[in-house]
Formats: sequence, structure tokens, C-alpha cells
Amino acid sequence: MERKKILVIGGGLRGKTYSTIAFKNSEKFEVVALAEPIKERRLYLQKALNLPDSMVFESYEPLLEMPKFADAVVIATMDRDHFIPAMAAIKKGYHLLLEKPISPIPEECFMIEEAAKRKGVHVLVCHVLRYTPFFRALKSVIDEGMLGRIISIQHEEPVGNVHQSHSFVRGNWANSDESSSMILQKSCHDMDILQWLIGKNCLRVQSFGSLSYFKRDNAPEGSPEYCIDGCPHADECEYNAVKLYLDDKNNDWFRTSSSKSYTPTDEDVERALRNTEYGKCVFKCRNNVVDHQVVNLEFEDEITCTFSMCAFSRGARRIKIMGTGGEIVGTMGQPTLSYTNFKTKRSEEIRIADKIVDDTIVGGHGGGDSGIIHAFYDLLCGRENISLSDVSVSVNNHIIAFAAERSRVEGRVVEISEYNR
Repeated sequence: MERKKILVIGGGLRGKTYSTIAFKNSEKFEVVALAEPIKERRLYLQKALNLPDSMVFESYEPLLEMPKFADAVVIATMDRDHFIPAMAAIKKGYHLLLEKPISPIPEECFMIEEAAKRKGVHVLVCHVLRYTPFFRALKSVIDEGMLGRIISIQHEEPVGNVHQSHSFVRGNWANSDESSSMILQKSCHDMDILQWLIGKNCLRVQSFGSLSYFKRDNAPEGSPEYCIDGCPHADECEYNAVKLYLDDKNNDWFRTSSSKSYTPTDEDVERALRNTEYGKCVFKCRNNVVDHQVVNLEFEDEITCTFSMCAFSRGARRIKIMGTGGEIVGTMGQPTLSYTNFKTKRSEEIRIADKIVDDTIVGGHGGGDSGIIHAFYDLLCGRENISLSDVSVSVNNHIIAFAAERSRVEGRVVEISEYNR
């Protein structure tokens, strides 16, 4: 088996996840270099990935100025920091595993697509839902013709109220001016998965949504700017940062994100709660992204979809796919799909494992994190994989999200062809 050499740019949670999976699959990959500006993260990953000092960098510039010495680059920087290293890596002839979104700026998405095509390299965007057993099973049911002709889909992304508070109120993706819109950052996964399941182009979109709850108007009386300063509502508040980040010793995601350390002490976390947005009252942060949004979509062949993203939920995506021959309903994380055949009038439970007999991956995003790493290896080796998508497909599906946000802001139906022009 041929080992592929990869460079990693960005040592945050996504970069750590992808590089660690690649490192553990050493028969397929060799992680040969890392660029990460935060010292603690850089040193932690250097040790975890067994990298020499000469192959660890504070920034990506010197790494990409070197003559090409690997097969591919993983780019897992923040949203607005994708474009420059992506273009530099493409120029060197590297294949890319690029964290989503490609870019918050539509023109940059097209420029990356064009550069990759011109150079003849692959850019695989991290739409990890495609690689989960759940959505692969749904794709298999559709492709086998069990539903007949697809007519309509109802799809929900219940973000989870505390997840919303962590990532999209207090966290890195709270403000669209610093990162990207909610529909692009969180739900470009879903725009991509709808197009993949349907296999048709989206024609037009209509969207509504707003930031309704996580704002100062809803702050309880007497609440301080920072939870740790003593809030009279601390005991009953589900968003109390002290309880979520400091008292809960088992929530590594929250503790490492807030402290920017992979081995945080209580002192590290407390320092973050006193000095960063992670410690602020959830109603007094810099956030401006929506906490609920709906999108109506019309695809070719008169196929309609409704998509709903809402913070106020327990989490776990849900979907109902309705066709002329039957319907199927599922919740991500559950072992079965509920299928009804209109001709036989019979309903049955379909085990996801029975549809994905060749997929034993488990892990983050319902198996999608591991799944995309293994699919990336297939791509680099020239092998087919049902979930793989060309960068042009990813760009087109990003455009659905861009157009949906324009519809929400301008209050009108947006034609995809018009938006592209």
C-alpha cells in the first residue's frame, strides 16, 4: 500500500482531528509537517504526530515556500484564512483537503476552483456528512430506486442550544464579519447533502431567519458581563459559563476551545472565562449570526425541499425523503431508517449497517471525520468512492448557501443563475 505524505496547516480542533486520524492510519498516510501559530497547540501536535523541529512552523508561509515534498495539504485554518494558503498550495501542485467553507467570499471560491482545474489538482472540501454511514445509507436507498422518483425532502438541523452558545454565540463563528454566515458555516453541510441525495441542480431559494434570543434585550436583570463575576441567575441558567467550562471537567471540547490548550488546567480555563468571549454572559457577546433559519429550495425536475436550522433543540439531524414509490425517515445517530413502500403498503426498519456493508468507520460527525480521510486516500490513489465530490460540485453547493443568505437579508426569492451572474 502506497503511503501518501501530507502537510497540515492549522492545528485547531479540525486540524487536530484530521491529522490524528491520518497519523493513526500510518499504512496510508505519513504526516510530515505542521504549521500552527498557537505555541501550545503546535508543541502538543508536534509530539502527537512525532514531527522533528525542522518540520514544525509557526506560520504556513515558509512551509509553502519550500519545494514540493509531499502529496497533499490539509488546510484547517479559520474561514477567512483559507484562500491564501489554498492558492499557494495549489500553485505548488499539492492536492488539498480543505475545511469548509471554501471561503466566505464567493469570488474566492470560484478562484480556488479555477486554479485547481488549471493546475490539475484535487480539492476535496470537508463536507463530512457525505461520508457518514447514515447519509451513505440514504443515498443507497435512493440509488436503488426504493423511493421511485424523488418529489420532496424535509430536512432539519437541530444545532443544540448549548452547541449554539459555544460555537455561534461565544465562539469562533459568532460574528459573520469575522467568519461567515450561519447558513454557510454550519449548514453548507446540509446544502451539499441535499444536492448529493437528489443528484440535481438547485434552481432557486427563499429564506427567512433572524437572531431572536441570544442578544442583550433578553439578558436577565442584574446579570454581569462575565458569568464568573457572580450572576444572580447562575444556578438556573443553562448557559452559565462557569458550569459549562470550569465545573464540567469531562467536556474536553469546551475546555480546550476556550483555553486554546489541549491540556488545559483549571487556571487556564478560568483565565479564559475572565478575559474572552467564552466567559461572557451569553446575551452580551459580539455575535450577529442567526439562531434560527429556514430555507425553501427548488431543484430541477420540480423537486422541492424545506430546510430548517434551529438552535433551540437537543441536536441530531432529521430527514424525511418522499418519492413516488415510498418514503424514508431517519434521525442521525439512530441505527435504523423507517421505510414505507407505497405499492406493498408495508413499512419496515432498514438497518443502516445492512446498507453500508463496506463501512466500519466510527468517530466524529457520525463517522464522517474518519470517512473523509479514508475517501481522501482513495482520491489520491485514483480510486472511486461513492461520497467523493469534485471541487466544482462543492462550489455550486456553497452558492446555494450564499444565495439563501441573500434571500434572507433582502427578503426575496433568489434565482441561482441570477446569483451566479
